[in-house]
Amino acid sequence: MSTEIHEPDAARAEDSAPALNRDILDALTTLVKRAGTVGHSIAAGFEIAPHDLLALFKLDATLAMKELAQRMGCDASFVTAVADTLEKRGFIRREPGQRDRRVKFLMLTPEGHAAKERMMAQLAAKMPWCYALDDDERRCFLGLLQKMLDTPEPSDNATPDNAPPDNTTGTATGADVADR
Repeated sequence: MSTEIHEPDAARAEDSAPALNRDILDALTTLVKRAGTVGHSIAAGFEIAPHDLLALFKLDATLAMKELAQRMGCDASFVTAVADTLEKRGFIRREPGQRDRRVKFLMLTPEGHAAKERMMAQLAAKMPWCYALDDDERRCFLGLLQKMLDTPEPSDNATPDNAPPDNTTGTATGADVADR
């Protein structure tokens, strides 16, 4: 008897999973766009590009340029241009490594620390998770984000349990991909 009661619920959950996934994707892309707009606005107020703002957020103390590139998810050569801009604005300074002078380290200047604090305050005032969620909700949100980011990506040939099978030729058509 209990099996009969749960089967319709399971079927409904299976049917609603694609719709739920679309709703999550829609909400997430809207949130990312909103965060991007806020980031662009804050960067413009400091007369820097959004990627320069990201670099300031990623800089805590002394950091090798190569490490900053990894934290930003960009090529190390791109960090040179970012460092040039931030150095011209007086936000950072470059120092050669003590053991290997080819390695360059970036350090926030006092002006850089002050600018970063002002930027963080503006960010906190404008990002939806800062004003729409209480502390417990923000901790939960961060935990969920970290869980997703810490989970390895599935292999390319793995398909979710609720994904429809590809067409009979074994290759997906544009319509098949669009339906997922």
